[in-house]
Amino acid sequence: MGKKKAKSSRKGKKEWRSNISTADLDDFFSEATKDAQSGGSLSGLPAKSLFFLDSSPDLSVKRKIEKQRAKVLHCESLLQRNEFVQVIPAPKRKKPKMMLPSAAKRNSLVQMAEATVAKSDGNSTSMLVDLWEDKDGSDTKVHKKTSVSSIPAVEIEPPGCSFNPSFESHQDSLALAVAAEMQKIYQRELGPEPVPKTVPGSGIDEEEMFFLDVDDGEDEDQETHAVNGVEQQRSVKAKRLTRADINRRARRKEQLKAELEAKEQERVLKEIDCLPDIIKKIEKEDQEKQRRHIRRVVAKQEKAKSGPPRLGKYKFEPAPVQVLLSEEVTGSLRQLKACSTLAKDRFKSLEKRGLVVPQAKHRRR
Repeated sequence: MGKKKAKSSRKGKKEWRSNISTADLDDFFSEATKDAQSGGSLSGLPAKSLFFLDSSPDLSVKRKIEKQRAKVLHCESLLQRNEFVQVIPAPKRKKPKMMLPSAAKRNSLVQMAEATVAKSDGNSTSMLVDLWEDKDGSDTKVHKKTSVSSIPAVEIEPPGCSFNPSFESHQDSLALAVAAEMQKIYQRELGPEPVPKTVPGSGIDEEEMFFLDVDDGEDEDQETHAVNGVEQQRSVKAKRLTRADINRRARRKEQLKAELEAKEQERVLKEIDCLPDIIKKIEKEDQEKQRRHIRRVVAKQEKAKSGPPRLGKYKFEPAPVQVLLSEEVTGSLRQLKACSTLAKDRFKSLEKRGLVVPQAKHRRR
């Protein structure tokens, strides 16, 4: 095997010449050829030869704008030809008016400013004064009235609900509780029955379906016979009326019209004669309407006292009367049966006054 040629050093002059880059020369020559083809280099030309100020008006653009403005639509030209059509003027924009204070307000402001100046001259310390304070009471702020419920926050229960009530008051409270429960029972029994989710019954057999199809065919035959009979009746020619029949009908029509007019005139005369009675009747109706209106207002007020307005999906349901049974009345607080009804009572009070939206009852599972 031959010996390998020894590598020469890259630091020699031959390596220098072979590794020299000629990219800048190539770029220069390419730019020079482009300048020669386009007519010369632009870098050597003066600025006046490259740029100039165009002071001539642009007539073509101006003419186009004026032509577009002068163009009239076909519908507008039709309206211009009509003398009775008035031109709709362009709307004018109103300038916002400055809200100036009243004369009394300005006088009060001037007085307050003078007072502040006098105080600042007399005293070294500056006083903070409200410039917009109304001392005269000319311009008072309008506050919205909040609707206050007529129901008290804490209602006093009847004496029969006490831990040691008298016999009569206890019996009265028991009667009220029993009446409320019986009313609920009667409403549940006498109210409309709910729609059943499923309807009891059995399916139709194939034999019954066959009989049903036969019945449908018979009904169709009867309908076709009835239609044919009506067509045969229509085919019969109507009797031709003579001139005497036409005159007779016209006279009958005029006679009926005259009778109706006479009856109407007689009715009007009767009403004129009965005019005082009609006036009394109208007055009675007005009085009855007034009484009905008063009753409606009173009922609305009573309803507002007894319960809150409708605020949500559910209605307010009052809590049952907290009355003890006869065997639970002991007459002593120590022997009284404990019950946690304070939170429920306060929540029901909030619902009754319209401060909380009534919610549906959720049963524990």
